[in-house]
Amino acid sequence: MSVVDKRKVALQPQPLPHAAPAAAVPIAPGAIEDLRFRALVGERAWGELPEAVRRRFSKCLGPNEALVYQGLVTATRLSPAGRVLSFLARAIGSPLPLTDGATGPAVVIVTEDAGLGGQSWLRIYARPGRFPQAIHSAKRFSGPTGLEEYVGCGIGMALRVGVEEGALAFRSAGYFVQIAGWRLPIPRLLHPGQMQIVHRDLGAGSFEFALSLTHRVFGRLVHQAAVFHDA
Repeated sequence: MSVVDKRKVALQPQPLPHAAPAAAVPIAPGAIEDLRFRALVGERAWGELPEAVRRRFSKCLGPNEALVYQGLVTATRLSPAGRVLSFLARAIGSPLPLTDGATGPAVVIVTEDAGLGGQSWLRIYARPGRFPQAIHSAKRFSGPTGLEEYVGCGIGMALRVGVEEGALAFRSAGYFVQIAGWRLPIPRLLHPGQMQIVHRDLGAGSFEFALSLTHRVFGRLVHQAAVFHDA
């Protein structure tokens, strides 16, 4: 190649070098970061859960991180007594579904909040012809059972966590009101019922979230089921 030809090549635009793709950080199967739920369930029961469930409940969230799950409410059923209870519960932030028969898009956002004593959960449910309902609660790793759900206005419930037929189940173990640092149990006669929340893996990155509230006299007051997908 002549000197002239070499100069022509040098003057031609040259392709920019491609940056090497960022290497994905491998995550070992079953790797544990947050041990709180595992400690509550126990080693033997924890091992009975599908790997996907163990992974969801062992993610360690930083102060600026959030988990977002999108899904679809497939059923909402309120008995007549359940409708009355849901309406009255609006005074403490509407922790129960408000619209019977409502189905549609849903979003769940989980963050870590040391000020609340654990995880902050925000659930947003679409309601036909109305603004979506937003339900706030905090899972605090404290209390007699090691876990409690706090809905605000001083109201909360202790939860027992276990594994039932391969699903992670949360059951209420008493309700309380917290005022000015004092924690007072709510008498059993005033309990709204037995709360049960079940997280069941459906495979392919999906899971079902089912909530039910059953009163010892009035029967099942509330039932809601939704299917979500991993973030």
